[in-house]
Amino acid sequence: MPIRDIQTKPYLDQKAGTAGLRKKVAVFQQPHYLENYLQSIFDCVPELKDGILVIGGDGRYHNRDAIQTTAAIAAANGIARLIIGQGGLLSTPAASMLIRNRRAAGGFLLTASHNPAGPDGDFGIKFNVAGGGQASESLTSRIFEHSKTIARYRRLDGGTIDIDRRGEQHLGSTVVEIVDCVEDYAALMQQLFDFERIRDWLKRGARLRFDAMHAVTGPYARRIFVEQLGAPPDSVMNAVPLEDFGGGHPDPNLIHAKHLAELAHGDDAPDLIAASDGDGDRNMILGRGIFISPGDSLAMLAANLPLLPGYRDGLRGIARSMPTCRAADQVAKALKVPLHETPTGWKFFCNLLDAGQVTICGEESFGTSSSHTREKDGLWAVLAWANVLAATGKSMQEIADTHWTRFGRHYFARHDYEELAAPQAEAVMQAVAAELATLPGRAFADLPVTLADEFSYRDPTDGSIASGQGLRIVCGDEARVVLRLSGTGTRGATLRVYLERYVREAASLHWKTADAVAPLAGAIDRLARIAELTGRRVPDVVT
Repeated sequence: MPIRDIQTKPYLDQKAGTAGLRKKVAVFQQPHYLENYLQSIFDCVPELKDGILVIGGDGRYHNRDAIQTTAAIAAANGIARLIIGQGGLLSTPAASMLIRNRRAAGGFLLTASHNPAGPDGDFGIKFNVAGGGQASESLTSRIFEHSKTIARYRRLDGGTIDIDRRGEQHLGSTVVEIVDCVEDYAALMQQLFDFERIRDWLKRGARLRFDAMHAVTGPYARRIFVEQLGAPPDSVMNAVPLEDFGGGHPDPNLIHAKHLAELAHGDDAPDLIAASDGDGDRNMILGRGIFISPGDSLAMLAANLPLLPGYRDGLRGIARSMPTCRAADQVAKALKVPLHETPTGWKFFCNLLDAGQVTICGEESFGTSSSHTREKDGLWAVLAWANVLAATGKSMQEIADTHWTRFGRHYFARHDYEELAAPQAEAVMQAVAAELATLPGRAFADLPVTLADEFSYRDPTDGSIASGQGLRIVCGDEARVVLRLSGTGTRGATLRVYLERYVREAASLHWKTADAVAPLAGAIDRLARIAELTGRRVPDVVT
């Protein structure tokens, strides 16, 4: 099979963050577009040559074609072995785990995460480095700069891979290993959790319902929950991965998974209700009559994690992203372990995990994980909750009530203003930034402001500094508002407003979240002039 150097012209929009390059499918289908980006990575990371590379995706439209292209470029650039998930499937946390277990030089994850799929939907690619973590910002910047001047890429011609047949094949001199996408991941979960106790919990009548949203976690959930743990087959819904995710939005939250919230409040609700997103790294957790917010889920799991086999030695520390509510801070204080507040972005957690400084970490955008991988892990969170329920014998509501009574409750909501024109979003941020210096000592939603700033972070592992990470208005322990811009979509800008209120009195532990944060929402709308500057009188999404 000949290796050809193919002449190309650069595209000027191939800037990726640590979450990868995300564009519309039609963009990736342009001639040379994916090839240019892949070659830029191989040119900037020469240590990949003669190494092992993991490849897999979430099964969305264009995944199978993109894998063939990726394999042909990798073989032409001297990769010794490719490890590819059968059918082209690998959840993001499973791919990260495989990179670690096989000591691979890196991996390509073909996913646009929680973004919609299909011919008119989104596609994406993410490069994970050795160790399973996301590429650093400095590396992604180098790759982008190189992509702007690239003039050729290398490709192996004349060979295709049967990605549906397990075992070894050859692509030129490169060995291609097609692996069961679930096997290694499921084996690790059995080491971390007490599967026998979960089986017994289910045998005694407990019920769970998991929605794979026609995305990548379907095969994982069926293997683990149904085949290994003995849950009834209907415990897993939408289990077959589809190229358009069944036409749904693969983002597990109270808007896009409203049917699960309705199930939780129905007359015959299961004990544990959960969902994961397109590539398997997010999670939503509910119980009978209750939704567990991501910040509460992180805090409650941290408080109970030592009950589980893989964590009986206790926690080294807890990490949360800055916008995530401060519930985990109370747990860290009680357990006398460090609490790390980082910018949004899983790479900051990876540094702490690699340094052995934390055991569990999470962010408000429905991401939770532990030291077992270097990505957030939706199924891990669901299994952890199942094990906690089985180990304690309590319901989800009882666990929450016990936790809130001991630690207090952090009411939390996120208001998203989506697809704004960039100048509109920036105008809101500038309006708040102009007021920051005047806020301390003033009243905000009838509470005194103790801190108002733009969050920056000094990484304790390497001393690097991340600035411009969001605007904060803090009213002591009682309340907090955070504003930041998000770049996970493919159209326009998203303004995110985070509202948090902390209460300790028993009479205040069961308010409606919307009522608890309403004074904060009104105060920030007036200060930031959101309605005036964006034309939006209400947020597009509330989670």
